[in-house]
This record gives sequence, C-alpha cells and structure tokens, in this order.
Amino acid sequence: MLGPVLLAAARSDSIRRVVAAAPVTRPVVDRFVAGEHLDESMAAVRNLAARGMEVTLDYLGEDITDPSEARRNRDAYLQLAVALKELGLGAKAEMSVKLSAFGQALPGGHDLALRNVTPVVEAAAEAGTTVTLDMEDHTTVDSTLAILGTLRERFPQTGAVLQSYLFRTEDDCHALAGEGSRVRLVKGAYKEPATVAFQGKREVDRAYVRCLKILMAGKGYPMVGSHDPRMVAIAQELAHRSGRKPADYEFQMLFGIREAEQRRLVEEGHRMRVYIPYGTDWYGYFMRRLAERPANLAFFLRSLATRG
Repeated sequence: MLGPVLLAAARSDSIRRVVAAAPVTRPVVDRFVAGEHLDESMAAVRNLAARGMEVTLDYLGEDITDPSEARRNRDAYLQLAVALKELGLGAKAEMSVKLSAFGQALPGGHDLALRNVTPVVEAAAEAGTTVTLDMEDHTTVDSTLAILGTLRERFPQTGAVLQSYLFRTEDDCHALAGEGSRVRLVKGAYKEPATVAFQGKREVDRAYVRCLKILMAGKGYPMVGSHDPRMVAIAQELAHRSGRKPADYEFQMLFGIREAEQRRLVEEGHRMRVYIPYGTDWYGYFMRRLAERPANLAFFLRSLATRG
C-alpha cells in the first residue's frame, strides 16, 4: 500500500523539501540518477557503452509552470544532442523526453509542446540518433500520441512509450505495431484511477503480456521496458515464436536497477538499453522509483538507518 502514498508524495512540495534536505538523500539518489550536469551523464554513457550497452537519456524537468521553463528544457536537450554528435555517441545513445517538460500541461500545451520538441527531434537526427516520447498520466496520452504522429511524418524513427496498466493500451499497441514504429512497453508508474487502469499487479502483468504479444507479432520494433524476470523470459519466448532475432527488439532497464541482469542479457547477445536520467529536478523521478519496487524503498530506508 506504500506505492500510492509515495506517488502522492512525488507531487508534494513540502515533502520534496524534507527529502531534498535530508543528508542521506543525495548518496541514494546517485544510485538512480547519473548526475545533475551534462558531463556527468556523458561519463555514464561512455561507461555503459564500454560494457556493450546502449542508453536513452532523460533530462529531468517535468514539473514546470511557465513557458520559459519549457524553453529551458528544450535547450538542455539541444545541448545534449550537440554533445552526442561531438562525442560520436549517436549510435549508442538516444533521448527520452517527457512532453510535460516542454509545456504540454500549460495553457495551449499541445501546440507549445510540439513546437518545443520538434527542434529536439531535428537535432537528434543530425546527431545520428532519435527520440522516444515518454508517456505520463492518462490525461496526456491522446496529446502525446497525436504529437508522435506529427513527428513521425518527418522522422519515422521517433518512438513512444505505452503503459500496460491503462485499459486502452492494447488498442494503442495495435495502432503502433506497424512497420518502422518503435514502442517501449512498460507497466506504468503513475497513480491512475480504477476507471482507466488496472489496479492489481496480476491484472497489470497479464495486460503487459497481451500487449507484448501484439508488439512482437507486429512489424515494428518492440522495446521491453521491465525489470521483472518473468516478463523478460516471456519476452524472449515471444520473440522466438515471432521469428525475431536479437537485433529485432531490445530490453530496457533503469540506471542503477538490476545491473547484474543487464550484464547477463548483454553477455547472452541481447540488446540492452539503460534509461539514464540526469538534471537537478530529480525528486519526482526518485519518488516513482521508490514506489515501483519494494526493494528500492528498502534500499532507501536501510541507507537512512545506516547513516542515522
């Protein structure tokens, strides 16, 4: 029952201040966030690339209240694209963006987000890489998929994230399972009402498998976003049944989570992409990581007890 509490805390400014001020917080956050600055994230990219892994980079800045902040986030991604190009890392690193960071939740947010994300997708293409649109709460799905459709007219390699816990996601998987489409399938990490999303783990897992079957049987490129050993094994079996080779799909896991499993999959010849967040606005991301898995919360609490 702690998951919903932590997700609610992710939106609380007062709890944000307490957590950010705690001496133990920074060392624990470092497990899940590559750093606050671009050079720190590039160091993480080079480190993982040397281990045979690929990455996707997320500049943390989703909770904005002003168009100027959206432009700041846009500019941070433009700087990231330049760095990837200059360092020759485009083949190893793509970019993940949350459209809320580009103003999606502000007045006129759909058009504002599209205007801000378009130059980022253009810059990514120039750097030899691409962009995946992260999915947020259910109220943003239609806008996000509409922006995806617009971007794919010029940049068909642009990807999207779908969340299996939403009732609608099987239909969305069918719509995005076509040639050239790139879809990262995750279970979902936002607190959603029972009117739009499955609430129990078993239901969410079953929905994940149903969605994965659709994507693996389609003509697109599935990206399996899961740390669940059972889902990883099911994905491998479904890929085999669909005649997919390791280059025809990939696994994605979060920076700092199940690192031994990440290495194992690479050693077995699978494509592994690590999701690397960086930036100063780490609080919401950090709280969702604690909410997702009891092991993450236990790690944090053990650190509190040890340093206390």
